[in-house]
Formats: sequence, C-alpha cells, structure tokens
Amino acid sequence: MIHSYKLGGYNIVLDTASASVHCVDDIAYDAINAYKTGPREKLVRDICEKYGIDKSEAEECLNDIAALESEGKLFSEDDYKPNLDFLEKRAPVIKALCLHVAHTCNLNCEYCFAAQGKYHGERALMSFEVGKRALDFLIESSGNRHNLEVDFFGGEPLMNFEVVKRLVAYAREREKECGKHFRFTLTTNGMLLDDEVTDFANREMDNVVLSLDGRKEVNDRFRKTVGGVGSYDTIVPKFQKFVKARGDKSYYMRGTFTHFNTDFTEDIRTMLELGFDQLSMEPVVCPPGDAYALTDEDLPILFEQYEKLANMMRKRRDEGKPFTFYHYMLDLEGGPCVYKRISGCGSGTEYVAVTPTGELYPCHQFVGNPKYLLGDIYDGIKRKDITDEFKKCNVYSRKECDSCWAKLYCSGGCAANAYNATGNISGVYKYGCELFKKRMECAIMLKVDEMMSSAENV
Repeated sequence: MIHSYKLGGYNIVLDTASASVHCVDDIAYDAINAYKTGPREKLVRDICEKYGIDKSEAEECLNDIAALESEGKLFSEDDYKPNLDFLEKRAPVIKALCLHVAHTCNLNCEYCFAAQGKYHGERALMSFEVGKRALDFLIESSGNRHNLEVDFFGGEPLMNFEVVKRLVAYAREREKECGKHFRFTLTTNGMLLDDEVTDFANREMDNVVLSLDGRKEVNDRFRKTVGGVGSYDTIVPKFQKFVKARGDKSYYMRGTFTHFNTDFTEDIRTMLELGFDQLSMEPVVCPPGDAYALTDEDLPILFEQYEKLANMMRKRRDEGKPFTFYHYMLDLEGGPCVYKRISGCGSGTEYVAVTPTGELYPCHQFVGNPKYLLGDIYDGIKRKDITDEFKKCNVYSRKECDSCWAKLYCSGGCAANAYNATGNISGVYKYGCELFKKRMECAIMLKVDEMMSSAENV
C-alpha cells in the first residue's frame, strides 16, 4: 500500500509496509499513483502527453519505480501479521507503572478525564507502604527487563511529594540489588513547584510533564483552582524558573486544545514566547455532548493548524530557534520495533496503572472502571481475560485499519480512546484517526524538509 500527498512544497510518497518515504517530482508522483492502474504502454503515453517528454524519459521513470518495487520500497507486502502469534502467546512482562500517588488535586479543571483527580471515587493519597509494594511488584513482574519506568501521576502528585521522594530513594536501593534501572517521570500542574521540588526533579526525573494550555485566557478558562481562580499567573513563573534550572534535560509543556481554542498554534506561539521549547498539544478527551468537545466542523480548522505548526517549525529551524513538538517526533531510519508497530503502547500487558490503594488497571484512563480492574499489587493480576483482551488489541484486530496507510504508525490507536468512543478497546475512534493521520503527514513532511535542507547545505 502507498500513500501519496502534497504538502509544504513537496510531493511525498509513503510505502506503508516498508515505511520508505520518497520525495519525487511531478512526473514520478503521477506515475507512481497510476502505476498499478493499467497497461504500461498507456501509462507511458499518458505521461508523455501530460508533460511533453519523450518516450525514453517516461520509460526511465517507470524503470526507476520498478526497481524500487523490486527492492521492497514501493508497493511492498505487509508481512508483519505473522508476528501476532508471538504477541498473543507471550508471557506478560511488566516494564512500566503509572503510579497514582494522589487521587486529589489543587486544580478543578473542567475537562479533566479523571474527574478533577478523584477518578470518580474518593480523594486519596498513596501511602509509602503501598508505593513500596508497587515498586516491588514491578521488579517481580519485569522478567529480564533492565530498564523500568515509573510515572508519578495524579491528580496532582506533588500533593504527596514526601512519599514520592521516599519511593525514589527506595527504588534506587532496590535497583542496585536487582540489576534494574528505574527511569522516573513526574506529571504536574505546577502549583506546588518550588526550589526543593525543582532540585529533586532535576536530579531524579528523566522527564517532567508540565501542564499549561497556552494563552492566559485559554488556560484559565478550564485550569482553575477549586476557588475558581485561573492558574496561569501562578504556574508560568514557576515553570519558567523550573525549565531554566533543568538545562538540557527532558521536559514537556503539555497543553490541551478544545472546541474553544482550535487555533492552538497561537497557544504554542505563546509557550515559545514564554521560553518553552519542548511542547505538546493534545486534543481534549470528553463526551461528544460537552460544550468544549471537538466537532466535525472543527476538523478542517485543526488540519490547517497542524500544517501551520509544521511551517512554523520549519521557519524557526531555519532561523536557528528550533523547538520540539511531541506528535511530530519521528524516526524514519530506526523507529519502533515490529511489535510496537503492531501493538502500540503495551497498556494492560507491559504497562499498568496503580491506584492509591494498590489496585491495578490497564492504564490511567481505565482507573475507576470496575470492568477493567486487573487485580492488585499484593496478589498480582487475577483477570487474565482482560490481559488476553489487551494482547489481542492491535492494528490487525480492527477491520477498519486494514486499508489505512497510517496503521503501522498508530498501531491501531489508543485502546482507552477506542473504548470511550465505541465501548470496545478494539473499536476505532474515528475522530482521533483523522487527527493522527494529519499529524503524521506533517511529521513526515518535516523530516523530508530537514533532509532536503541538509542536502542543499552539503
């Protein structure tokens, strides 16, 4: 399968199965798209007539296409499906935890999927004893995995900062004994950031996710305190001080766009002006009837915004002021392994969420849903049927994905989004698919532009 499109002044042809990307001229672009549609003689004649070239030039173009096909770089066959047997039969090896150290929050964000941090339950803080057992559970369940990942999550995890510190210290002790290495992430709204947190995070956290929606009026529309006061004026100076102190270590400024800020590139522009250069903007996840839900009428606006963002990135790169956008990060040479291309994030199999009481769920978006309660950190995973369901949740379990050019980039999409949209983790969240495909087109175009610019400067 191929996918061809024009963007950013380039004619781009993607071979889906091999992930080969071709930047071609107009003649080759048309020839590739028509290559499988009729006799070669007619194709040669049509090309000659359209472009005013002689037969030998058209034949040379078609020979180049044939050579790429024989090399498996065009019209290649999808041979990943046989790997499904391995995926479905493999023993579960957990390598990552989303550790919900706080089911409470000092903000009252209206669009919060976690019901303002409570996950539709009671407010709670994780004790050190529960967290300690959760880390032991991860070690015990990790097989021969060396690198283990823990995301301190909430609610707002800094409302339980003392436990976070003690858990990191405990993990550092255990990793020496067990031959493991812990990589930590902290996700925070920034309200409690101070010098102590900054020093600790910059010493121990491999990544920090900071929540800011961009412009003051956009951020403060939803991200308010319990008393109804916007958070922008409090968190922005804290974030600026934090990022300056963090130096070259990873962080992400994570925003959410809704129906009320479909012009989200302006929010990204604001973040850049504030001095942040590692950015992410996520579409809101909410019931379709909510006032802030994205609509079908928003889609063309969002597509335009993604293109505008890509052009902004090109311009700033050329000016020597590059920035990172999470959804445009793409490795065309290495990329994820075959199993990741098929099955995605590993929720419910390699990655689980732990509640303050030690319950286990497939990921943070399923927390509080009794249908997907896997077990607990004391007795382990008891619902093998749920784990098996997630093992089978892959790009080939969705018939709608069969003819999609982006399937081996999204791996079938987010199971939680599919469940929320269709009631089935193997369903398809169509709106999310459309946004993902546009992001991928822009990401690939940016890589093409980067390579072309590098070639020109050689």
